[in-house]
Amino acid sequence: MSQFKIIPLTEEYASKIRETKVDDFGYKIEEQLATGFGPCRVSLKPFIPGKDQRVLIRHSPFEIENAFNQPGPIFIHKKEVKPYKDIHQFPPEIKADKKNFPLSLIGYSEDQKMVFTKMVGDADVDLLIFEIFQEHSEIAYLHARNAEACCYICKIERG
Repeated sequence: MSQFKIIPLTEEYASKIRETKVDDFGYKIEEQLATGFGPCRVSLKPFIPGKDQRVLIRHSPFEIENAFNQPGPIFIHKKEVKPYKDIHQFPPEIKADKKNFPLSLIGYSEDQKMVFTKMVGDADVDLLIFEIFQEHSEIAYLHARNAEACCYICKIERG
Protein backbone atom coordinates (compact mmCIF):
# COMPACT_ATOMS: atom_id res chain seq x y z
CA MET A 1 0.00 0.00 0.00
CA SER A 2 1.27 3.47 -0.86
CA GLN A 3 2.12 5.84 1.95
CA PHE A 4 0.51 8.89 0.35
CA LYS A 5 -1.28 10.15 -2.73
CA ILE A 6 -1.07 13.44 -4.55
CA ILE A 7 -4.41 15.07 -5.35
CA PRO A 8 -4.34 17.54 -8.27
CA LEU A 9 -7.31 19.64 -9.34
CA THR A 10 -9.68 17.61 -11.52
CA GLU A 11 -10.21 17.93 -15.26
CA GLU A 12 -13.91 18.53 -14.56
CA TYR A 13 -13.19 21.43 -12.22
CA ALA A 14 -10.76 23.04 -14.67
CA SER A 15 -13.14 22.52 -17.63
CA LYS A 16 -15.95 24.24 -15.75
CA ILE A 17 -13.70 27.24 -15.03
CA ARG A 18 -12.54 27.44 -18.66
CA GLU A 19 -16.09 27.16 -20.01
CA THR A 20 -17.76 29.64 -17.68
CA LYS A 21 -14.71 31.96 -17.54
CA VAL A 22 -15.57 32.53 -13.87
CA ASP A 23 -13.96 30.97 -10.79
CA ASP A 24 -15.83 29.56 -7.78
CA PHE A 25 -15.81 33.00 -6.14
CA GLY A 26 -17.53 34.70 -9.08
CA TYR A 27 -14.40 36.42 -10.39
CA LYS A 28 -13.68 36.52 -14.11
CA ILE A 29 -10.67 34.43 -14.99
CA GLU A 30 -7.55 36.11 -16.32
CA GLU A 31 -5.86 34.53 -19.34
CA GLN A 32 -2.17 35.29 -19.82
CA LEU A 33 1.07 34.14 -21.33
CA ALA A 34 3.09 32.34 -18.66
CA THR A 35 5.74 34.56 -17.11
CA GLY A 36 6.66 32.02 -14.44
CA PHE A 37 6.82 28.28 -14.00
CA GLY A 38 3.55 27.75 -12.15
CA PRO A 39 2.84 24.80 -12.05
CA CYS A 40 -0.52 23.97 -13.59
CA ARG A 41 -2.61 22.67 -10.67
CA VAL A 42 -4.22 19.99 -12.86
CA SER A 43 -1.21 18.43 -14.62
CA LEU A 44 1.26 19.53 -11.91
CA LYS A 45 3.71 20.27 -14.71
CA PRO A 46 5.65 23.52 -14.90
CA PHE A 47 4.62 26.14 -17.42
CA ILE A 48 7.05 27.16 -20.14
CA PRO A 49 7.44 30.93 -19.67
CA GLY A 50 6.79 32.87 -22.85
CA LYS A 51 5.11 29.88 -24.51
CA ASP A 52 2.28 28.38 -22.45
CA GLN A 53 -1.04 30.13 -22.04
CA ARG A 54 -2.43 29.94 -18.52
CA VAL A 55 -5.51 30.95 -16.59
CA LEU A 56 -5.34 32.74 -13.25
CA ILE A 57 -8.16 31.93 -10.81
CA ARG A 58 -8.97 32.32 -7.15
CA HIS A 59 -9.18 28.90 -5.51
CA SER A 60 -9.72 27.45 -2.06
CA PRO A 61 -8.42 23.95 -1.41
CA PHE A 62 -10.64 23.62 1.66
CA GLU A 63 -14.11 22.22 2.24
CA ILE A 64 -14.89 23.84 5.60
CA GLU A 65 -15.50 27.56 6.08
CA ASN A 66 -13.31 28.60 8.98
CA ALA A 67 -10.33 30.80 9.83
CA PHE A 68 -7.91 28.38 8.15
CA ASN A 69 -9.68 28.52 4.80
CA GLN A 70 -7.08 30.19 2.58
CA PRO A 71 -8.36 31.06 -0.91
CA GLY A 72 -5.70 32.45 -3.17
CA PRO A 73 -4.44 32.76 -6.72
CA ILE A 74 -3.45 29.67 -8.70
CA PHE A 75 -2.84 28.85 -12.35
CA ILE A 76 -4.17 26.18 -14.68
CA HIS A 77 -3.39 25.63 -18.36
CA LYS A 78 -5.68 27.49 -20.73
CA LYS A 79 -5.94 24.34 -22.84
CA GLU A 80 -7.26 21.01 -21.61
CA VAL A 81 -4.56 18.91 -19.95
CA LYS A 82 -4.54 15.52 -18.32
CA PRO A 83 -4.40 15.50 -14.52
CA TYR A 84 -1.27 14.30 -12.78
CA LYS A 85 -1.45 10.49 -12.73
CA ASP A 86 1.58 9.18 -10.82
CA ILE A 87 -0.17 10.03 -7.56
CA HIS A 88 2.06 7.95 -5.28
CA GLN A 89 5.09 10.18 -5.79
CA PHE A 90 5.53 13.93 -5.71
CA PRO A 91 5.65 15.43 -9.24
CA PRO A 92 9.28 14.89 -10.32
CA GLU A 93 9.57 18.11 -12.35
CA ILE A 94 8.60 20.18 -9.31
CA LYS A 95 10.69 18.07 -6.94
CA ALA A 96 13.80 18.44 -9.11
CA ASP A 97 13.58 22.24 -9.47
CA LYS A 98 14.13 23.60 -5.96
CA LYS A 99 15.04 27.05 -7.34
CA ASN A 100 11.68 27.66 -9.05
CA PHE A 101 9.65 25.52 -6.66
CA PRO A 102 10.74 26.12 -3.06
CA LEU A 103 8.27 23.99 -1.13
CA SER A 104 6.58 24.03 2.23
CA LEU A 105 4.30 21.32 3.60
CA ILE A 106 1.41 22.32 5.84
CA GLY A 107 -0.46 19.70 7.84
CA TYR A 108 -4.15 19.92 8.72
CA SER A 109 -6.32 17.98 11.13
CA GLU A 110 -9.64 16.38 10.12
CA ASP A 111 -11.42 19.57 11.17
CA GLN A 112 -9.11 21.61 8.92
CA LYS A 113 -7.01 23.18 11.63
CA MET A 114 -3.37 23.88 10.76
CA VAL A 115 -1.30 21.61 13.02
CA PHE A 116 2.08 21.37 11.29
CA THR A 117 4.40 23.28 8.95
CA LYS A 118 7.73 22.31 7.43
CA MET A 119 10.01 23.85 4.84
CA VAL A 120 11.23 21.16 2.43
CA GLY A 121 14.53 22.87 1.59
CA ASP A 122 17.08 20.36 0.33
CA ALA A 123 15.20 17.35 1.74
CA ASP A 124 13.67 14.70 -0.51
CA VAL A 125 10.01 15.70 -0.49
CA ASP A 126 8.77 12.11 -0.98
CA LEU A 127 10.70 10.90 2.06
CA LEU A 128 9.66 13.94 4.06
CA ILE A 129 5.96 13.32 3.33
CA PHE A 130 6.37 9.70 4.41
CA GLU A 131 8.12 10.74 7.65
CA ILE A 132 5.54 13.43 8.46
CA PHE A 133 2.64 11.01 8.09
CA GLN A 134 4.52 8.35 10.13
CA GLU A 135 5.39 10.72 12.98
CA HIS A 136 2.26 12.91 13.17
CA SER A 137 -0.99 10.98 13.53
CA GLU A 138 -2.86 14.25 14.09
CA ILE A 139 -2.27 15.22 10.43
CA ALA A 140 -5.16 14.16 8.21
CA TYR A 141 -3.65 15.65 5.03
CA LEU A 142 -0.97 18.03 3.80
CA HIS A 143 -0.90 20.91 1.40
CA ALA A 144 2.19 21.51 -0.69
CA ARG A 145 2.69 25.23 -1.18
CA ASN A 146 5.26 27.45 -2.81
CA ALA A 147 7.31 28.56 0.20
CA GLU A 148 7.98 32.02 -1.28
CA ALA A 149 4.65 32.91 -2.87
CA CYS A 150 2.65 30.80 -0.35
CA CYS A 151 0.34 29.65 -3.14
CA TYR A 152 -1.32 26.24 -3.05
CA ILE A 153 0.15 23.54 -5.32
CA CYS A 154 -1.63 20.30 -4.36
CA LYS A 155 -3.21 18.26 -1.60
CA ILE A 156 -1.44 15.19 -0.23
CA GLU A 157 -3.52 12.50 1.49
CA ARG A 158 -2.44 9.48 3.47
CA GLY A 159 -2.15 6.33 1.34
